[in-house]
Amino acid sequence: MNDASKQTVTGGDVLVDTLIAHGVDTAFTVSGESFLAVLEALRRKRNQIQLVTTRHEGGGAFATEAYGKLTGRPAALFVSRGPGATNAAIGVHTAKQDSSPMLLFVGHIPSTSQGREAFQEIDQAAMFAPIAKAVLQPNTGAQIAAVTACAVALSTAGRPGPVVVVLPRDLTDGAVDSHDVPAFSARPAVAPDQSALDQAAARIMAAKRPLLLSGEIVAIQDATRDLMALAEAMGAPVMTTYRRQDTFPNEHPAYAGHMEINRLPYQQQALEDADLLIAVGSRMDGITSADGTVPGKHQALLQIYPEGEVLARCQADQTLLSDPGAACRALAGCLQPMDTAWRDGLHRSYLDSSEPGAVEVRGAVDLSLVAKDVQRLVPPDTVILTDGGSFARWIHRFYRFGQAHTQAGPVSGAMGYGVPGAIGARLARPDQAAIAFVGDGGFMMTGQELVTAVEQNIDLVVVVCDNSVHGSILEGQRQRFGVEQIYGTRLTSPNFADLARSYGCAAWTVRDSAEFADALLGAMSHTGPALIHLLTDDRDIAPFDKGPDAV
Repeated sequence: MNDASKQTVTGGDVLVDTLIAHGVDTAFTVSGESFLAVLEALRRKRNQIQLVTTRHEGGGAFATEAYGKLTGRPAALFVSRGPGATNAAIGVHTAKQDSSPMLLFVGHIPSTSQGREAFQEIDQAAMFAPIAKAVLQPNTGAQIAAVTACAVALSTAGRPGPVVVVLPRDLTDGAVDSHDVPAFSARPAVAPDQSALDQAAARIMAAKRPLLLSGEIVAIQDATRDLMALAEAMGAPVMTTYRRQDTFPNEHPAYAGHMEINRLPYQQQALEDADLLIAVGSRMDGITSADGTVPGKHQALLQIYPEGEVLARCQADQTLLSDPGAACRALAGCLQPMDTAWRDGLHRSYLDSSEPGAVEVRGAVDLSLVAKDVQRLVPPDTVILTDGGSFARWIHRFYRFGQAHTQAGPVSGAMGYGVPGAIGARLARPDQAAIAFVGDGGFMMTGQELVTAVEQNIDLVVVVCDNSVHGSILEGQRQRFGVEQIYGTRLTSPNFADLARSYGCAAWTVRDSAEFADALLGAMSHTGPALIHLLTDDRDIAPFDKGPDAV
């Protein structure tokens, strides 16, 4: 490269400079020839923005999503067009459903070739429109800085989510004469309207049994303390929405449990007894709302959310367009506490239901005891990740979350999240340990990302819950068609411990609950990634009497 070319500022340079100026310090990639200039710009600025190369775009996307979920600010993922973009789509969908800030940059064919079904061409805007918050594309090199800055801002505004930026190769390769980087502006706060606040306070004070529901924006905006203050001011119980257990301390006297796919009888009764549901920072996703059956016809819904589109879609009886923290602080100052007998009874029911022995276990490995060993042996700020699968419900039921930003898992139920998600978690929160619980099916989708963890010298623990079946589906077959009709759901598992060792990880095999604690201590003390192969019984798929159809 000659001296003149060293002075050339490319579109790739402009993009990377803009990301750095707007606080993006972590990026993931599966490299592609369609964004070589961006890779070169990242190399030049490697002391300012970390680049992690994953083994599959889906793994990179899950890692990027987990980073955004646990920090409230986006990381970037760079992939190539066509196959790279389609592989990454699973993580974009996960980020959309989880309301996680995320940036996906897709290297694309040159502008002059678009619309001709060129090599690996896909209409990126049409493909990502249903699952991304926005799809942007600069038309000139001069627009790259503004489009990139807009993408960062959009990813965190209102309801956070994934923003896709399509990058024609000629624009990132080409020279940019002028590239003023737009100034960074913090996300504007959304405060509640006083009139709407007064109406909400009146509705709450008129309710006999209000129930608070803590959702995703409480986590993203770090509003747990504000929600605690509101719950204490009201004397009301709090349930956390699906996979949001870390948004409220589980041993707080107001905590009444987690709105899991399967609801325990006391939870179902509480939902029926409540005359007012107050959704704090929750979009009322499909699991939380039980496919739209919550709230019931007999109860009102007050929804607090910072984005009007979400409020319009849910059609609550009353809405507060507000950041959840601001609304909770304002309401806490004008409410009187009610009798706490109902709240206290629900908390006792939660504590009883989350103790080992509450569920009959048929195999030698009792996942309720595993959850309690984790509770007892790891630091309380450890990030617990659960992949998609029925095994996760054991952790959801028996592990008690005590701190914010300690839980990650796909609300979409996407399998393959756990291992790359743990990589994203450790990069997002390097001072916190991370343990990923995954099923054998999910591990086989993205388990190769352990090699990424080895390359990056990342300490993490993966617990593979191996029953050699697709458990949720198998249990559904049992319920609907009988044991003899199980078909297409049994799997042949490899020796996961040997596989992990071949990747360069430490590994343990556990066949009995009594062996787990020693394996966990060994894995936690190991430098680098470690795996525990946990051999579970396919009769112990979920900790509920009726399996997946218990709702």
